[in-house]
Amino acid sequence: MSSPPSPPPPAGGVAPDRRSLAPDLARGVMLLVIAVVHAHILWTMAAAGRDPSPGGALDTASTALLTLLAEARGYPMFAALFGYGLAWIHLRRTAEGRPEPWVRSLVRRRGRWMVLIGLLHTLLLFFGDIVAVYGLIALLFAGLLHTGDRRLLAHALAWACLGSLFYAVMNSLPLSDPESGGVLTPDPLADMATRLFTWPVMTPMLLASSVFPFLVGVWAARRRVMEQPGRHLGLLRRVALVGIPVAVAGGLPQALVATQLWAPELVLRAGAGWLHVLSGYAGGFGYAALIALVAVRLGDRRGPVVQALVATGQRSLTCYLLQSAGWMVLFAPYALDLAPRLSGTAAVLVGAAVWLATVVLADLMRRAGVRGPAESFLRRRTYAPQGRPEAEPARR
Repeated sequence: MSSPPSPPPPAGGVAPDRRSLAPDLARGVMLLVIAVVHAHILWTMAAAGRDPSPGGALDTASTALLTLLAEARGYPMFAALFGYGLAWIHLRRTAEGRPEPWVRSLVRRRGRWMVLIGLLHTLLLFFGDIVAVYGLIALLFAGLLHTGDRRLLAHALAWACLGSLFYAVMNSLPLSDPESGGVLTPDPLADMATRLFTWPVMTPMLLASSVFPFLVGVWAARRRVMEQPGRHLGLLRRVALVGIPVAVAGGLPQALVATQLWAPELVLRAGAGWLHVLSGYAGGFGYAALIALVAVRLGDRRGPVVQALVATGQRSLTCYLLQSAGWMVLFAPYALDLAPRLSGTAAVLVGAAVWLATVVLADLMRRAGVRGPAESFLRRRTYAPQGRPEAEPARR
């Protein structure tokens, strides 16, 4: 972590066909991780108190694998990529000669619109929103984008310890036991109200666990680790080879809890959750490093599958919101209400199918030359003229 920062990026925007492969490929693949976790969580909540299809040992195995490989592993990588992207905006606008206060204002304006998008997402579709969390991080930590590495990493270490502990303790409390029915109710208006009331609880929890990977992403962006992975092969190999096994080992106690093979008291349950979150950071970074190494191996060879995954990553916000629309249609008691007819393993497969549908849709948008509507909206709002006309950055 002592490698010097890379030269600043060129000023101006980057066309989609000239973007670096690794970050977009990572976002596209990690949306699969997020999809299967969300599908399983919502199946558990929607099927609570009823008699879902039996799964037996297969369901136990799928729950254990999700806990070890996916749960609390996808979001840390996304948070790191968000920090990477936000730092990239900061570096590029600074390279244009923009003053620091102007750049911070730009970042915070983006954050405010993300908070609004996330709040609407919670109200209309899904209780576990992450968009508003990232928006709040942009608002609260924009000032750290121009600080030195020492201070940045000191903040990161503090949040790694305390933020993850706060999340683990809160998540261990019996505040929203899935056996009580979770947040899904048969009435759509009541369901909407319940999601809105969960927002002030879920948002601080997710924020506390997301600041550390966000700051690590900022550090990585200064060295252009994901854009120029060929220059950081040693680092990427170490992170992948260490991070993923650490995530699996650290997730074992939580996997025992999730599969009901171990029922510890509150303190031990919180400890297992804390270890799960901490090791999840290692797993998220490990996945990102592994995908960057794959990008190095691919080079300029981008077949139809890679192009589709990259298109998904370039439209990650749109695809994330579309996933939530899918959960609403498939699992809500007042919609298709599939949960009682599915096993836990089948719900995971449904999650993968929803992700695949978004990949196909993103690729169709790529072929038609259409940007993601959510990304386009956020960009327009972020770069909308504010005050004096000369304050608007150049667009390409």
